[in-house]
Amino acid sequence: MAGPWTFTLLCGLLATTLIQATLSPTAVLTLGPKVIKEKLTQELKDHNATSILQQLPLLGAIREQPAGGIPVLGSLVNTVLKYIIWLKVTTANILQLQVKPSANDQELLVKIPLDMVAGFNTPLVKTIVEFHMETEAQAIVRMDTSASGPTHLVLSDCATSHKSLRIQLLHKFSFLVNALAKELMNLLVPALPNLVKNQLCPVIEASFNDMYADLLQLVKVPISLSTDRLEFDLLSPAIKGDTIQLYLAAKLLDSQGKVTKWFNNSAASLAVPSLDNTPFSFIVSQDVVKAAVAAMLPPEEFIVLLDSVFPEIARRLKSSIGLINEKAADKLGSTQIVKILTQDTPEFFTDRGHARVAQLIVLEVFASSEALRPLFTLGIEASSEAQFYTKGDELRLNLNNIPDVLKNVITEIILSVLLPNQNGKLRSGVPVSVVKALGFEAAESSLTKDGLVLTPASLWKPSSTVSP
Repeated sequence: MAGPWTFTLLCGLLATTLIQATLSPTAVLTLGPKVIKEKLTQELKDHNATSILQQLPLLGAIREQPAGGIPVLGSLVNTVLKYIIWLKVTTANILQLQVKPSANDQELLVKIPLDMVAGFNTPLVKTIVEFHMETEAQAIVRMDTSASGPTHLVLSDCATSHKSLRIQLLHKFSFLVNALAKELMNLLVPALPNLVKNQLCPVIEASFNDMYADLLQLVKVPISLSTDRLEFDLLSPAIKGDTIQLYLAAKLLDSQGKVTKWFNNSAASLAVPSLDNTPFSFIVSQDVVKAAVAAMLPPEEFIVLLDSVFPEIARRLKSSIGLINEKAADKLGSTQIVKILTQDTPEFFTDRGHARVAQLIVLEVFASSEALRPLFTLGIEASSEAQFYTKGDELRLNLNNIPDVLKNVITEIILSVLLPNQNGKLRSGVPVSVVKALGFEAAESSLTKDGLVLTPASLWKPSSTVSP
């Protein structure tokens, strides 16, 4: 009979499962085949993959090949090797990788073309006999759900086939040397695929694992929002067509590192835009964008000596007040003060690719710098256009065009005092490290009904090969 601890454990597992089932990503990073190829190519360089190819023990592999109990075959190998002093790969390159959808759903097929020149030395001729070898390593990228930890991406089933192997003598020699070279190349046909599988495939797998780890670290880099910061955590990876998607949860932290808001339990699904020919996209949901804008525009107070800074606006204000109350207008002196207080945090709205920021404002006019009480106070709901733009890898926001619903000088005061100060805070931008980390200098932004989308502004020139 099951004890209480068993029941508790089952309840805990069920609760965890239900929570994960209800989580929806608040951000999605989608990587197209161009980015995957470039990142994996770079990792292969960092792991010295071409050096591994140049060090392939060709001669040893031929010697160790089983003769299959056929004496004639063993005798042939010994006869050929008797005339070989040394045999090695002299040059090696990994050509441009290919990333395609696999025949199985939610898998990627990675093709890694290998281009090598090998040479051998024989007493039969004074020069090195060279031949060209071409083959292709293939591997599958899939989601691993078998481990006890969270779902992650792995590269497996790495191998090369005899069908992809081509070996060709580069130069013609005497009949005897050509015959020796032909027999040697025939012996390499079964040996080379095994060498690639045993020597290079572990390097390819390690390169992919490091690439995936780098991507996970990349999405976790904090995004600074004035004194606060935004951080993302991986919910789960996915493979869609020829792309890798990283589903992310977000959290907002204050200057002390305390989480002030979680965004990983949104009930609304996030529609991920298709890449088409774009190398990558990074979409962030509306609720995260709203919180980011609010974090960058906290409630604050702006004070200005109106007559000193904006004399023409001060004159118009006095004239407008005089039409209502001449005595009040006469009290306005040369040190009159306008105080603007933003209440709470701004609200962010999007509609058909356009955005607006609404703010509750308290505007107070003091007759002079010595006045303790305002001459009058206005409560205003101001709505301004919000325009996202990018500069390099920084995302920026600009506020403008408050509708002149007040039909008087108050709107001009807000435009002259509030917006320039807020735009000054927003002008520092939000650095998005994922842009340069993926090999791009600049990004472009666009708004959808679900959120904000970042894509590269220009294509980079990828490394087509891995050379020593």
